[in-house]
Amino acid sequence: MSVNKIIFGIFAHPDDEAFGPCGALLQEIQNGTDVHLITLTAGEGGMNPDNHTDLGGVRLEEWRAAGNLLGASSMHFLGYKDGQLNNVAMIEASKRIITLVTHTLASLPNNIEVEFMSLDLNGYTGHIDHIVATRAACQAFYTFKKNDPRFSRIRLACLPREIVPITNIDWIYMEPGRTPDEIDETVDARDLATTIKTIMQAHASQRADYEAAIKNQGANLGLNYFIVKS
Repeated sequence: MSVNKIIFGIFAHPDDEAFGPCGALLQEIQNGTDVHLITLTAGEGGMNPDNHTDLGGVRLEEWRAAGNLLGASSMHFLGYKDGQLNNVAMIEASKRIITLVTHTLASLPNNIEVEFMSLDLNGYTGHIDHIVATRAACQAFYTFKKNDPRFSRIRLACLPREIVPITNIDWIYMEPGRTPDEIDETVDARDLATTIKTIMQAHASQRADYEAAIKNQGANLGLNYFIVKS
């Protein structure tokens, strides 16, 4: 079957796509889009309730299992350290993303549509790693877009104000969610909630995040919001 659209999902940690725009990615795949996932880090700085000696290795295994459930066409780990991303890493990661994307597109037709997907430039939860990963994705996307009309848009998953109504400083500085006029696209994949839950549960070491997502989103699990840049 020929592929007309391809999405590169670029994130900081192995579960960012699962606890972020999972519904939109799953919906795209079911509609025939090829999705290729890139994680900058192994997430070794995450929660470790089972006291794994190699949490990063465990989380990468969980990520690959979740990617298989999602139906990702390929998955790439860039090898950066969780919690240590910075400007230097952003510039380097953008170059590596460009190399990966170029290699993936080399055998594909010129009329294919190419999208990038990442998290909000505000870090989604305020996490600096998220900010660096998104900026690397934007750097790569606009580098391509200058000369390649196949690159249509980059979609940045965001949280609406109704979910994050005020500034949250319980962990790190997290801005209030986006207002309706800041949100360009809403994807309703609530009918895929059961599959989304299975994908999220594959990240067993981060089960507290799963429990929080179920509590916070409830019947709205699968509603994804995006700022769209072209």
